Amino acid sequence: MAPFKGSEPLAGTPDAFKALCKADLERAQAQVVALKKLDAKANGQAVLKAYDEAQTAIINAANRASLTREVHPDAAMRDAARECEQQVDAANVALSQDRGVYDGLSLVDLSKTDAATRHWVDRALLDFRRVGVDRDEPTRQKVKELNDEILKLGQQFGQNIAEDIRTVAFTPKELDGLPEDYKKAHAPGADGKVVLSSNYPDYFPFMTYAKNGKAREKLWRAYRQRAFPKNQAVLTQLIEKRHELATLLGYANWATFTTETRMTRTQQAASDFIDQLAQATEGRAKKEMAELLARKKKDVKGATVVEPWDQDYYEDRVRAERFGYDSQAVRPYLEYARVKDGVMGITSSLWGVAFLPVKDVKTWHGDVEAYDVLEKGKPLGRIFLDMHPRNDKYKHAAQFDLVTGEADKRLPEAVLVCNFSRPGDLMTHDEVETFFHEFGHLMHTIFSGQQKWTPISGISTERDFVETPSMLLQQWAQQPEVLKSFAKHHETNEPIPAELVEKLRASKEFGTGLWARRQLFLSAVSLQYYSRAPGFDTTAVLAELQKKLSPFRHEFRDGTHFELAFGHLDGYSAAYYTYLWSSVIAKDLESEFLKNGYLDRDTAMKYRRTVLDPGGSKPAAELVQDFLGRPYAFEAFRAYLDGTAAKTTDTAKDTK
Repeated sequence: MAPFKGSEPLAGTPDAFKALCKADLERAQAQVVALKKLDAKANGQAVLKAYDEAQTAIINAANRASLTREVHPDAAMRDAARECEQQVDAANVALSQDRGVYDGLSLVDLSKTDAATRHWVDRALLDFRRVGVDRDEPTRQKVKELNDEILKLGQQFGQNIAEDIRTVAFTPKELDGLPEDYKKAHAPGADGKVVLSSNYPDYFPFMTYAKNGKAREKLWRAYRQRAFPKNQAVLTQLIEKRHELATLLGYANWATFTTETRMTRTQQAASDFIDQLAQATEGRAKKEMAELLARKKKDVKGATVVEPWDQDYYEDRVRAERFGYDSQAVRPYLEYARVKDGVMGITSSLWGVAFLPVKDVKTWHGDVEAYDVLEKGKPLGRIFLDMHPRNDKYKHAAQFDLVTGEADKRLPEAVLVCNFSRPGDLMTHDEVETFFHEFGHLMHTIFSGQQKWTPISGISTERDFVETPSMLLQQWAQQPEVLKSFAKHHETNEPIPAELVEKLRASKEFGTGLWARRQLFLSAVSLQYYSRAPGFDTTAVLAELQKKLSPFRHEFRDGTHFELAFGHLDGYSAAYYTYLWSSVIAKDLESEFLKNGYLDRDTAMKYRRTVLDPGGSKPAAELVQDFLGRPYAFEAFRAYLDGTAAKTTDTAKDTK
């Protein structure tokens, strides 16, 4: 079968983009009008199809606008996308508050439908009630107004972060410790100074390798000034409006509202989860902190504290000296193009798919690559890779939906957006893990994008489960049998030595406690910000939680405001704990691969069929149980924290 035609996303003019958005929303409205004319009891399937088509049009307009806003190099196109997003949100609110649609769906007889359809409709009816569809007209109008305001505030919050790139000038001497390729890429200017930015490719290597602590502190502080002061008022208003919306609908606060549709189900369960992990990680974090301080004392006589800008540097030093692992020694084996080929090759082998380059598709930038995903010659969807940094582009790493698939109607299309070095340049191992992580989202989107109804197609599970498949796949980045397949020296072509891989794996265990505490701190920040009554000092609450959950003293002092560039306070809002929750479940899923090997095709295909393919067709807890044969549990994650988790070796079963 020939590859499908697919779309040519984001390649038109701003006016064409606006027209396409308008057409989608008009199509959605036409389906709503048609739905409300149907006799729901007599024509239940027609009602469901009309509602599905309305949601499809809105979802795909939203997908296209969100991606355009984050990656398009043309400011006019980004503005058109923001305008479209506002219109999409208005259409979403109008649909969600349409009592006629709600009544129609409520009257559909689901007794003879399949379980996936029942799950979808039950969830849809709950969503209607969560926006006050059963309330009076003034309440519904107020909900609409608040949603409009929240959308605009969220867009502004993200825009301020993306557009605020801080720079710091250094002497060449202050780059001591940095790899030679980094120094070569950051040559001094006419004034003899090296200018570094707050963008990831500049920031993270500097914090890891720069020997000069004061130099690290300068860049660290600049990084934590991003979006200040612009986002101060924006964040305050975002918290206020979300609290107002939640209480209007009868919830105690936004955190209570948010967790209702998560796996946790309640704010208290999320809080208890944070407390449970806080107890489990405290001892290990203190031990690791003591090791960092002991190492710092070798450089700074009489040192009594490890500063936050010291963490990455001294973790790297401990790994190098205690485990004989030098992170720079790995980089020559991690040239970008080979890593990309490795990630795609491993996933291709595991799940029986092929990636076919698409050369004639128009994209939004010359860096973007397109591939059709095929299984036995049959197209499953299309992926786009936008992998390198540029101005006005999303600064982190994420996967964006472009077209949500639906069985027998359309194939899914998704985009991976990262900020990695270019072909020929070297990556850190952390970046390789990020690549695997985000590619996990990408494959989840493609595999799950074949469901009967658009709203349960793609990554449409509970939000605190969506990170689980990506958290799992990133573990492949440190497995010997995986790395030896693509990690080869960029000059000699020699494969990465097995001894170096073992040192890498051992060193990865160090810092686990501190990493978990950092994630707990951020999780508590997001939950607390949206659990408290508005009007509090966001920086003061940060300091309070920092003291409770982190071995580091308050790192946001002296005019730094990390919360203002903590983008997840918009997207995940109260539920940043999602990452840790997903990690716990991912470790449980990983236990099956520990038994059989990370390249075992049977285990991988079972995982794909039970967890990835079903999308949102059933609750996430059931997906996990289908794969494990039991409910998910905490024990595997505890063993990981305790350092007692099993390891696989090269003797594990290879790909069949």
